Amino acid sequence: MLVAQLSDPHINPQRPHKAEALRRAVRHLLELPRHPGAVLVTGDCTDNGTREEYAEFRALVQPLPVPVYIIPGNHDDRDVMLEEFGEQGTSSLPGFVQYVVEDGPLRLIALDTHVPGESGGMLDSPRLRWLSDRLEEAPRRPTLIFMHHPPVVAGLNVMDSIGLGGSEAFREVVARHGQVERIVAGHTHITMTGRFAGTLVMTCPGTDNALLPDLTQPEKLVVQLQPPLCLLHAWDDQTGFLTYTSIIAPSPRVTLHDGERWV
Repeated sequence: MLVAQLSDPHINPQRPHKAEALRRAVRHLLELPRHPGAVLVTGDCTDNGTREEYAEFRALVQPLPVPVYIIPGNHDDRDVMLEEFGEQGTSSLPGFVQYVVEDGPLRLIALDTHVPGESGGMLDSPRLRWLSDRLEEAPRRPTLIFMHHPPVVAGLNVMDSIGLGGSEAFREVVARHGQVERIVAGHTHITMTGRFAGTLVMTCPGTDNALLPDLTQPEKLVVQLQPPLCLLHAWDDQTGFLTYTSIIAPSPRVTLHDGERWV
């Protein structure tokens, strides 16, 4: 099973380059040698959470011939998102964009970290109780949790000041469930990988570019703009869970090994 992850498109009619970046990302997924079975967009689908922006976002991802699963980021509007897209998956938590996707060998669990009017996120008791219940339902099924705010400290003051509240309680829940193969997030526009509660956390940058932070100036947010990329999460009974990064840019396809020898 192959699951593609895009993040933080920030669709806004006043920023047309954002729409072009998402259009390019969708085209990139369509040109992959193997199409994903599902696409995750880990929050900040829009810049202001308006119906106009969600309509444009929907039109941009419409060419994808597979299910597109979304969650709210801090720039989204949860209520408008629920009205425009309805409930996704199954076992939804009422009033939140939290749900389970049971299709395929890899179980997907969407977490809603949105706090209206705030840039930071939160996983409070109701959301964590729901997560614990869902994990207890299928203790032997490999599981991918996707969310907007990552539960790890980035070491960058600006990003950590708008991080995830409730991360320690979240850690306790995840630590009790060894089937969680990966936690993936967005929000930072930076690609990071770190250990968390016995599993790995990975973040996906925005669809317009990836940011490489200057770690010598953690009190600021000084970055180098790099090409955008998506994450490709692959589950196979033989290999287990593997994640690949794929640069969203035109690139040649070459054969390095023909199955018998190096070319």
